[in-house]
Amino acid sequence: MEKNLSRRNFLKILSLGAAGFTVKPGRLDLLFPKTEFGRVTKDSVSVYEKPSDKSKIIAQRFLDDILNLYQEVNSEFGPAYNPIWYRVWGGYVHSAFIQKVNYQLNPILGSIPDKAILMELSVPYSQSYVLHSNGQWEKFYRLYYDSTHSVNDLRDGPDGQPWYGIADGLVNLTYYVPATHLRVVTDEELSPISAKIDPKLKKIEISISTQTLTAYENGKIVRQNKVSTGIPYLNLDPTKTSTDTPKGQFHITGKRPSVHMGDGTIRSDKGAYELPGVPWVSYFESSTGVAIHGAYWHNNFGVTMSHGCVNMQPDNAKWIYRWSTPTVTLQGQEEVVSRTSVLVY
Repeated sequence: MEKNLSRRNFLKILSLGAAGFTVKPGRLDLLFPKTEFGRVTKDSVSVYEKPSDKSKIIAQRFLDDILNLYQEVNSEFGPAYNPIWYRVWGGYVHSAFIQKVNYQLNPILGSIPDKAILMELSVPYSQSYVLHSNGQWEKFYRLYYDSTHSVNDLRDGPDGQPWYGIADGLVNLTYYVPATHLRVVTDEELSPISAKIDPKLKKIEISISTQTLTAYENGKIVRQNKVSTGIPYLNLDPTKTSTDTPKGQFHITGKRPSVHMGDGTIRSDKGAYELPGVPWVSYFESSTGVAIHGAYWHNNFGVTMSHGCVNMQPDNAKWIYRWSTPTVTLQGQEEVVSRTSVLVY
């Protein structure tokens, strides 16, 4: 593997400033100081005249379109479970399938150590490629903002610029994205929260009826967030896997900072049901692998959406990942006598 950045690419990076208008990594906020950005996460969403799905439809926006979000509106017209709308160019879109994103370009590491590095995508999306043995590059998965990945390689990509290689255990290969699109996750970001609290005093409750997750310390609420649990199972075919989130008393059994969820289908089209880089996964039902984890493919928390897991906004899932036990750092998972309990009802 070509883990060291070539001298030629260092020179390319240094010469970018002479190639025309450039923006330093992470400084696009100077261009757009007041505007937030949102990515459309489904095939299409409607732009309405008012923040109501009963108002006139003005336009359609499509999968992976990036929208300027000028204002967040808590609409009196609902829906009650998620009344948040965004004012965009020409009207309003409901927030359910709009992922808030940012554009942050990052400094490039000079080399990749023998141990893979955890990184997070910091641009709205990035098209990955695989490198075939004949030297040809082919489009692979499209990766999305807030997804996390295990990086184990650095080489010149199809555009001649530095690209990081992502090790994907599910499909058992490495695919590549521009190196500036990924940022290194630091030890500080994963430092334990409330580490001095006895793990036996930490408890998580997940309410299916209210679609909320509540974290307790010694009986006191320390955090509460909307979630999306499993879509109610209506299929009577016993050969089909249930999509309900299991109810009962559980414990956090293990954690992973990045998981490829899906069938491992090797397809590059947007319609492939693959979720590489699902972030901040905390397993609590070991027989079927049900977990609490971040979701970058929707923003519809407060209603059932999942195949059985508990979806959260990535930042909220990361908090649970850091707060609950067993404690996990970049160095690995610590053994503990007591694991955080999870009650699903």
